[in-house]
Amino acid sequence: HVQLVESGGGSVQAGGSLRLSCAASGYTYSSYCMGWFRQAPGKEREGVAAIDSDGSTSYADSVKGRFTISQDSAKNILYLQMHSLNPEDTAMYYCAAAAAGVVWYGPLVSKSYNHWGQGTQVTVS
Repeated sequence: HVQLVESGGGSVQAGGSLRLSCAASGYTYSSYCMGWFRQAPGKEREGVAAIDSDGSTSYADSVKGRFTISQDSAKNILYLQMHSLNPEDTAMYYCAAAAAGVVWYGPLVSKSYNHWGQGTQVTVS
């Protein structure tokens, strides 16, 4: 049973930074592609960043240069370091995992992922 638990969200002023964490259990990171998604009220869920099993990363254009995805495979923790936050970054942020063998639509496409956390809220004012 795969379980993903996000933490690290909160309220921050524009220009500030936050680091999100996603603690995973029930599988090993090396077999999965992991991603961060976000959803603002009234908007569709969008892919923010992803990292695959060989460490290759993908980022949405809106966060390139500001966000960094990383993972601690030994601890099974996924991170999203966010800098230069602005109000447009306000959203619920979700951690997601894609098992090897799933139908693949791309690293920043939500239907590529079959495991999701409950989310952590990020508010930028």
